[in-house]
Amino acid sequence: MKYSVLVVDDDKLVNEFMLETLRRAGYECDAALSGEEGLEKFRRRCFDIVLTDLKMRGLDGIDVLDRIKHQAPDTMVAIMTAYGTVETAVSAIKKGAYDFLLKPVLPETLELMVNRMSEILDLRTQNEILRKDLAHRFQNIIGKSSVMKEVFDLIRSVADARSTVLLTGESGTGKELVARAIHYTSSRCQNPFIKLNCAALPETLVEAELFGYEKGAFTDAKKTNRGRFELADEGTLLLDEISEMPFNLQSKLLRVVQEREFDRFGSSKPISVDVRIIATSNRNLKECIAAGKFREDLYYRLNVIPVHMPPLKDHKEDIPILVEHFIDKYNQENNKSIRGIRQQALRLLVKYHWPGNVRELENLIERAVVTSRDEYLTEDDFPPELSFGEVDVGTPIFRIPMKLEEGSRYLILKTLEKFTGNKTKAAEALGITPRTIRNKLAEYQMIE
Repeated sequence: MKYSVLVVDDDKLVNEFMLETLRRAGYECDAALSGEEGLEKFRRRCFDIVLTDLKMRGLDGIDVLDRIKHQAPDTMVAIMTAYGTVETAVSAIKKGAYDFLLKPVLPETLELMVNRMSEILDLRTQNEILRKDLAHRFQNIIGKSSVMKEVFDLIRSVADARSTVLLTGESGTGKELVARAIHYTSSRCQNPFIKLNCAALPETLVEAELFGYEKGAFTDAKKTNRGRFELADEGTLLLDEISEMPFNLQSKLLRVVQEREFDRFGSSKPISVDVRIIATSNRNLKECIAAGKFREDLYYRLNVIPVHMPPLKDHKEDIPILVEHFIDKYNQENNKSIRGIRQQALRLLVKYHWPGNVRELENLIERAVVTSRDEYLTEDDFPPELSFGEVDVGTPIFRIPMKLEEGSRYLILKTLEKFTGNKTKAAEALGITPRTIRNKLAEYQMIE
């Protein structure tokens, strides 16, 4: 991003030289021939960067610096002079000047300094985005139930610890949101949050992604590449679906957790890192240990601070505020103006058993907000399978109106689900023959 620059110097030739140099470098510039004119222009438009001469008639550069910093503390100001002394330079820096340059200033020196000032402004912008992201991420974890309050308390209490965190729970419960909340509420919040999904990459690439590799380590290694651990130094590394970590790499991961160092692929030189590790799993890791697929010593190293995310069916009292939150979110994203949800539709959502947890709820609300033509969401904005709720399939909650064939389809499928696919038992419960069920499945084009 190129920032706006104001040049303040009572020498017209210096002004023209600096404007030409900076405009050629892509900066949007303006100039003033006195401190008073510069402050008036700054009052009308708050420039990102100000370059001011020290010795001028009327207000001098230090006066300009003082007044600009009082009006806009984040503006970058540099002082230029042909009569510099160490004392003057120190005074300017103490008052908030970025740098103190001696005239005559070479074009390349001027451009280099303004580029460095721009980089600092970029970093400030990124930090502001991080702060906003912190607020956004934490607000996305919605809940007033006792189980969710426990999660919030854990986030606050463990955020600043360096200890590893193991987040467990079903898919869709919000484990990654909690990981981000832990990072962004910690003292590491201005440092990187790096994620690696252990199940998303082939086994042969996981090591290179985690630890990086040296140039020439393998055929396509054209240059040295930093891995996720190096990228996350002084920040947080999220290892998503840790149960899928290749067994042969688990010992190397254990070494990083214990010794805080590792070797790049193709190198034997240890690299030290300061990384806070958060791992997630939707599988039972103790069962993986028993099956010989996960190291027990690594499990205990990761499970220092266990956080379990409850399934949505265990805190259904949070559904109304979750629905309200997602309606607001997707109203904004899709320029919609849904005012809320009808009570009958809300009761439908509360009765449902939510196998996909909060993610499933969010997806359904997004679709309903986008497709609804009414001011309020109604039952008709949701798929018919929600009508069966979390009740015995023998007494389903049908949504009226519903086509007979549609109701028949879901009744058969739900009954089969109850009896784990046993057609004979399902047929007995429905009062039909197993042959009828097979015929219906063929009609629905479902593979038996």
